[in-house]
Amino acid sequence: MNRISTEDRPQEAANAADRNSRSAAWFFVAAFVAAAGALAFAIHGGITTRVAAESSLARSTEEAAIPIVNVIHPKVGAPLEELVLPGNTQAFSDTPIFARTSGYLKRWYFDIGAHVKRGDLLAEIETPEIDKQLQQARADLETAQANHHLAETTAARWQFLLQSDSVSRQETDEKVADLSARKATVDSNASNVRRIEDLQSFQKVYTPFDGVLTARNT
Repeated sequence: MNRISTEDRPQEAANAADRNSRSAAWFFVAAFVAAAGALAFAIHGGITTRVAAESSLARSTEEAAIPIVNVIHPKVGAPLEELVLPGNTQAFSDTPIFARTSGYLKRWYFDIGAHVKRGDLLAEIETPEIDKQLQQARADLETAQANHHLAETTAARWQFLLQSDSVSRQETDEKVADLSARKATVDSNASNVRRIEDLQSFQKVYTPFDGVLTARNT
């Protein structure tokens, strides 16, 4: 049989009161933590709901800002009325092309309405008179060159004889002057040949620029 002394009862009562106070403190702490968690959950839920609502409102605003346009593809329809008016076509810039030498038309390469490019050969002209003049000029040049060669040889010979006083200075000067005259004749005939060759080159007529032939007079 157990016996409890009267001296131990106050100590047990104090211990029981201490345990009760600790239990109450832990209860209040747990209740505070639970309340704080519930409050944080409520705040988070409210913020999340508000953000979602704002995002939905922004999307709705952007979609409403996009204009709606009805597109119709045009199609070619039948003409209701045909209007025929008289008219003519005129070139913005035109120029006549003349032959720069006289002769007879030998060949024509393009007809009216043809499109031509700059430098195309339009026609060829026969120039029998110029051809004969060129032949004569070349023959005169050859004669002048032969006379010049003879005068050059004669002048050199007389200058050599003058050194030994075999001929007079007057006669030597005449031979040298004749050489100069023969040289001038050669230069003149050569220039005449080049002039006639230039005229002969005009036998071919070329287009000065791109265009369309609108007339032909031959």
